[in-house]
Amino acid sequence: MIEIFKGIKNAVKLVSPVANFTPLMTSRTLDSITGAKRVIVKCENFQRTGSFKFRGAWNCISHIPREDREKGIIAHSSGNFAQAVALVATILKLKATIVMPNNATPSKIQATRGYGAEVVLCGNNPGDRAKKANELVEQYDYRLVHPFDDYHIIYGAGTTAFELMTSVKPIDLLLAPIGGGGLISGCSIAANGLDPRVKVIGVEPKNADDAFQSFQ
Repeated sequence: MIEIFKGIKNAVKLVSPVANFTPLMTSRTLDSITGAKRVIVKCENFQRTGSFKFRGAWNCISHIPREDREKGIIAHSSGNFAQAVALVATILKLKATIVMPNNATPSKIQATRGYGAEVVLCGNNPGDRAKKANELVEQYDYRLVHPFDDYHIIYGAGTTAFELMTSVKPIDLLLAPIGGGGLISGCSIAANGLDPRVKVIGVEPKNADDAFQSFQ
């Protein structure tokens, strides 16, 4: 555990100079609804590109050897990670190709292009994005940046909890959304490394509760 917590601390050094230190907000209404003494919200919607995804994208791409990333990087995403990778690539002056499903939100496709990436559209079925991205990797030797299945993505995402827990003490309970699993993994590592007494709970929509079902 000590070794992977070092990954979080190293990510903080890389991410902090470029990412926004997002605000912490409180809400008396949330306090009342939950019965908690105080609920604190880490507002990653104020992060660059509008989500925490910028953190992991920056940390991961920064670790790719220059000779590899200069061939071009590729990622697959329906929106938030797409925008994050596109912006990181533009900052680092890299070519970025993003595979997005045809049914992705039009504004997110437009934003990804606006950040400087080439967008390749694909089918909407599960697995279509990864399949198309892998085909392009084979064809052009791009470097794949996975949206969540990568330690550097996880460590970068974990800087969110690190910022929160080094700004507010003590924290009893940390709640983090579960999508692909990168954020909850990084936040769990950060929380355990900073204060093992903190309980971490993952949350997800009731109608998209695949992680909950997997646990059951």
